[in-house]
Parts: sequence; C-alpha cells; structure tokens
Amino acid sequence: MIGIIGAMQEEIDLLLGALEDAVEMQRSGIRYVAGSLHGRKVVVCKSGVGKVNAAICTQVLIDRFNVNKVIFTGVAGALDPGLEIGDIVVSSSSLQHDIDVTALGFARGVIPYQETSDWAADEALVKAAREAGDKLFPGHIRTGKVLSGDQFIADRDLVARLRDELNGSCVEMEGASVAQVCAMNEVPYVVIRSISDKADGSADVNFAAFTVTASNRSFAIVDEMLQHLDE
Repeated sequence: MIGIIGAMQEEIDLLLGALEDAVEMQRSGIRYVAGSLHGRKVVVCKSGVGKVNAAICTQVLIDRFNVNKVIFTGVAGALDPGLEIGDIVVSSSSLQHDIDVTALGFARGVIPYQETSDWAADEALVKAAREAGDKLFPGHIRTGKVLSGDQFIADRDLVARLRDELNGSCVEMEGASVAQVCAMNEVPYVVIRSISDKADGSADVNFAAFTVTASNRSFAIVDEMLQHLDE
C-alpha cells in the first residue's frame, strides 16, 4: 500500500475525488481514506500543517496501514531564484532548517548525535516523479533539497541564508519530518512540491492565488506516477 500525504485540504481534494472503493477512518485526530487509484492500494490523508502533525501522520501510515512507500505532495516557497511559481521540485533529500544547535558547535540543520540529518529520497520514487513531471510539465521540473521548518518563510535575507548555507531548493513545513520517520522505519519516501510563492515577502499576494494551481500540478504528477510505479 502507498501512503499519500498532503498538509492542506487543497492538496488532497483531487486525490480523494479519484479514489475508488474509498473507506474512511480516524486515527490520532487525522482522517485517513483508503481505496484504490489505477488499481493500486493507497491511503490518502491530510496531515495538517507543521512537522509534528506530519510525523504523527506518517507513523500511523506505517503502523496502522503498513504502507511500503510514502509520497508527500503539496506546495512550497522557492529558495532557488531559478524557480518560478508553478514549477515542481522533486526531493533529492530533506532537512530541517530550524534545527539550530550552532551554539554547541553543530552546523545548522544537524540533529546532535544522530548519524544523519539530511534524509535522501528513494531513487526509484524520485525517478518516477521526474518522469511523470517531465511528461506533463516539461521544463518545469527540478530535483533538489527540500528544507522544512515550523516557520512560514517570507524574509529575503533568510531565503538567501537557507539557500546558501543549506543548499535548499525550496522551503515548506512538513517534508523533512516525513523523511525522518520514513528513514527510521526503512520506508521509501519522496516529497513533491509545486512552487506557490517565492518565499520573499510576496506570499500574501501569491500564495492564495496559486495554491490551487500548484496543488493541481502536484496531483497530476502523483496520478501519473501511480500508473507506472512498481509494486
């Protein structure tokens, strides 16, 4: 079974509408809808915003639904100046930018005393997402590091620091926690983020206007992926 997570309702509405034989259940305050898409068993859920919500949601998917793959889909702010609204970032890896133990000599983003803090996405899932994106939206797909933190980034100076210090392509609020839970449970994952704003202080203009468009693109890629993924 494949777990598909979005943080907001707009990010999962199209997936829910496409499900066949849907069965709904509640766990840990989160609604999970199991069913099939293109003949594949999936469970779709809205995690809620933030790393704790996303981590709990992912662990329930693994423990209760025994998923063997996790796809996180939705929107993000661009860090890479070459990204435009509507472009898609497929995660090469994910890191929590708001982990800051620099006062004790650790680099920003490093979780002390852990083997890794930058979790690589599954190569097969990345390949499938890239192929789907290149087919549907040629010229608008990038692979890059996704940065996550419990902050909505809207400051140009912070954007520059995240890009330069951590080599981030885009920034959001959930993906790295999904990645960490998946890594700890040895479950493959990928994050697919459609750019809804430039993370530069203009989000009040861009975010609402482009969230639906960006979410539609993310859905289209996931839908295409599911038709070609190996079980």
